[in-house]
Amino acid sequence: MNPVNYLYLASLLFTIGATGVLIRRNAIVVFMCVELMLNACNLALVAFSRMHGNLDGQIIAFFTMVVAAAEVVVGLAIIVSLFRSRHSASVDDASLMKL
Repeated sequence: MNPVNYLYLASLLFTIGATGVLIRRNAIVVFMCVELMLNACNLALVAFSRMHGNLDGQIIAFFTMVVAAAEVVVGLAIIVSLFRSRHSASVDDASLMKL
């Protein structure tokens, strides 16, 4: 399969994720869209790495997945805290946590 097809898929996934972040109000959906955008970037890194014949992009994609796993832990803790205090997972209610 041509590596350019992977780049098209990565751009499509990134566009879907960016649209979800901009349109949706639910914090869990926004969080999943951010993860989709990170996975699209990882796919592009691996595709470029494959095109150039080295492993640098794959190594960077691996470290990005490690950081994304840490982000999941912190992000879900914030969402659970928001849901427990406001009984809603809306992004609009997140500004009320300042109180």
